[in-house]
Amino acid sequence: MAHQKWDKETAKSLIQKYSSLQGGLLECMHGLQHHFGCVAPESMDLMASAFNLSRAEVHGVFSFYHDFRSSPAGHKIIQICRAEACQAMGSRGLTAHVQDLLGLKLGETSENGNFTLESVYCLGNCALPPNVSVDGKLYARVSPEKFNKIMTEGA
Repeated sequence: MAHQKWDKETAKSLIQKYSSLQGGLLECMHGLQHHFGCVAPESMDLMASAFNLSRAEVHGVFSFYHDFRSSPAGHKIIQICRAEACQAMGSRGLTAHVQDLLGLKLGETSENGNFTLESVYCLGNCALPPNVSVDGKLYARVSPEKFNKIMTEGA
């Protein structure tokens, strides 16, 4: 999905749609991210004003949920589980392999916008570690070799 470039007037309009809803801040953030591809830092003060909250309160909600991002993600989002079960079965080595392969560190997006590499703490498949999600598709028992195959063949 192509996202629009952030602009203040559009952001204000989107925020206004949610500001009268009970508990609308979370829905507002989802709306902004859906429209712009992220919840831009410039939106924080606008949301704080619209919801009569402090900037710190708005940022607290934003930072609590790992799905919100402050800059647009790459076309392909790769998440590597770093929870205990996955670490015990090799996710640290897998993470190092993926970082070397993509030339990215955890939390980064490639300059060409093709990939975003994220660390997550449980993909809900602890019986079959280590786990990786690529664009929301879960892969279990991922080795460096299996990751390479996923990236080249989508298998």
